[in-house]
Amino acid sequence: MGCKNEKGAPFLLMRQPHSRMVRDKDGKLPEREQFFGINADIEYLAAWISDFLSRNNRWLSPKYIIGESYGGTRVSGLAYALQSRQKVFLNGVIMVSPADYKIFESDVPLSTGINFPYYTATAWHHGMLTKELQDKDLLEILPESEKFTLDELIPSLVKGGFITDNEKDEIAVKMSYYSGISKKAILQNNLDLTTSFFWKELLRETKGYNVGRLDSRYLGLDKRESGDRPDFSMEMSTWNHAFTPAINYYTREVLGFKTEMRYNMSGDVRPWDRTNNSVRENLRLAMAANPFLNVMFQGGYYDGACTYFASKYTMWQIDPSGKMKDRLSFKGYRSGHMMYLRRKDLEKANNDLREFIKRTVPEGPAGY
Repeated sequence: MGCKNEKGAPFLLMRQPHSRMVRDKDGKLPEREQFFGINADIEYLAAWISDFLSRNNRWLSPKYIIGESYGGTRVSGLAYALQSRQKVFLNGVIMVSPADYKIFESDVPLSTGINFPYYTATAWHHGMLTKELQDKDLLEILPESEKFTLDELIPSLVKGGFITDNEKDEIAVKMSYYSGISKKAILQNNLDLTTSFFWKELLRETKGYNVGRLDSRYLGLDKRESGDRPDFSMEMSTWNHAFTPAINYYTREVLGFKTEMRYNMSGDVRPWDRTNNSVRENLRLAMAANPFLNVMFQGGYYDGACTYFASKYTMWQIDPSGKMKDRLSFKGYRSGHMMYLRRKDLEKANNDLREFIKRTVPEGPAGY
């Protein structure tokens, strides 16, 4: 649906098919092939947005799209699809805790190594680092961890089984220092410290709890303290407990939409077609052809699903030439995947959005 803020700027709230509240005129659920894939998803949304602009006479308005989690993949592709197929030119793209499948589906040095600064943040939050590090503020130690990740850890992981024993031992010591995980456990995993193992291992010996996936400030209780991954994600249980009654009450009692259909907080979208994933390159193309287009990333330091440093990596890779880096920015928050659940970060994220929009609404012609 569409709405406006107090300044008259348009906001679009789009309900996805997997909520099960999207039906055709005969009340049937949509065909999966029409929606459930990277490119199918982008195709129908681009057409929908173009129609919305026409029906609501918003073609002359500044235009921004925001996507969270998988929505980061979505809006990256939408920027180019809107521009090339619908002739809709955006002013800004905002990616909140974006999922980048180029990273997820990569080899260990990238898919695992790039997450390491997140381990530092989470260990610091739970008091699992040395006193030397715990006495510093989070934003003081993260640059140290990031430098270690780029300059030492990832190059070591690239060597795989051909790394020397001495180098492997030295890297394990530093990994332990910045992650709170024992050197022994790190060596047992050949320096490949996966997120699932980290969630289970960090507090195993001291408290017997695991930490959350989407927000590692949360603690979970498993049947056994042993194992390589948590039984469930405590933060998801907490959020579903809060959000499910809220959305069902709001749709029925506030919006007056009386129905017996069940609203899914998350839906079954598998199999999801991830072939021909070129959204990162397509975003570069959109930016290159549209000098007005700016991109902002927002990431929570305690998000273990779409880590903040992975978001930085995605941002760095969009434009290898470096000629558009002044139109790319990152904002970090002391929260998790949904940083706006922490009131201070809700305020900060909203202020960052306002400043981004003010800064990127053009005052005159743009060009190279």
